[in-house]
Amino acid sequence: MKAVGYQKPQAISAADALVDITLPEPVATGRDLLVEVKAISVNPVDTKVRKSALPPEGQAHKVLGWDASGIVQAVGPEVTLFKPGDRVWYAGSIARAGTNSERHLVDERIVGHMPTSLDFAQAAALPLTAITAWEMLFDRLGVAPGKRPTAQTLLIIGASGGVGSILTQLASRLTSLTVIGTASRPETQAWVKELGAHHVIDHSQPLSEELRRIGFPTVDLIVSLTQTDAHFDQIVEAIAPQGRFGLIDDPTSLDVTKFKRKSVSVHWELMFTRALFGTADMIGQHRLLNEVAALVDAGLIRTTLAERFGTINADNLKRAHALLESGKARGKVVLEGWA
Repeated sequence: MKAVGYQKPQAISAADALVDITLPEPVATGRDLLVEVKAISVNPVDTKVRKSALPPEGQAHKVLGWDASGIVQAVGPEVTLFKPGDRVWYAGSIARAGTNSERHLVDERIVGHMPTSLDFAQAAALPLTAITAWEMLFDRLGVAPGKRPTAQTLLIIGASGGVGSILTQLASRLTSLTVIGTASRPETQAWVKELGAHHVIDHSQPLSEELRRIGFPTVDLIVSLTQTDAHFDQIVEAIAPQGRFGLIDDPTSLDVTKFKRKSVSVHWELMFTRALFGTADMIGQHRLLNEVAALVDAGLIRTTLAERFGTINADNLKRAHALLESGKARGKVVLEGWA
């Protein structure tokens, strides 16, 4: 089968940073689904792994990719949630081969039924970011869904990116939080406003000053999705006493003692944790994706697909990685089909 992989970590500008390869056909066992991959999207984790991880021992290439939508082709003998022919979406496991391949094995407990109202490309844009945003908002920060009046505020740093685009929607549509998103360019600021943010501020300026400008001297909840180390002192200043702080990126260092005076709690989110450790609640991601699919079909949540980069091949994936590394991506970049 066709796939895209690499032999050694290197810069995306290298000619062989990603290459087209042929791999043996996978076989579904246990609780695995064999999925015919129709579309994929590219996430920052793809670029981070490409720059740092070697192929698994005994394998010539490492295959990236986690977001995918497709059709179940075969099921393992222990599968109970799906059958061949089902249209599915999921974000995979960082401990297994990725979705940049024509066919892919994935545990049914982290797979959902795809929204009926979306095509494969629109659907592939959502799983990883939707799981990350949902777990951050409801599981890590403990926000209660519902529209009971509250004075609580949420600041999303990096609201125009993949996770920010879905977190903005979930928070503004499913909760009573006042949602403040950050974006630094006119087009990304317009995007965040369109997705439901009540206010948009510029994270290239001091956050505390920007918040005071719109009438919020402090905020109750802050989620940092990018460049946490660069914004950290401003986060410490802007967060309210007894606030909650969540992050998903990888700052070189983080002096959380700065939060002590305010009794701020810190919450890290990695949507791969359940699959990586086989947690008892691993099936929660199956249920989560089904619930997000229902929200999409009800018109409450929209796809965050921003750009279609053509068919799934090494050249198009290299372009997508380069765009993400430039820091100028808005929403999600999706590739679909195999030439």
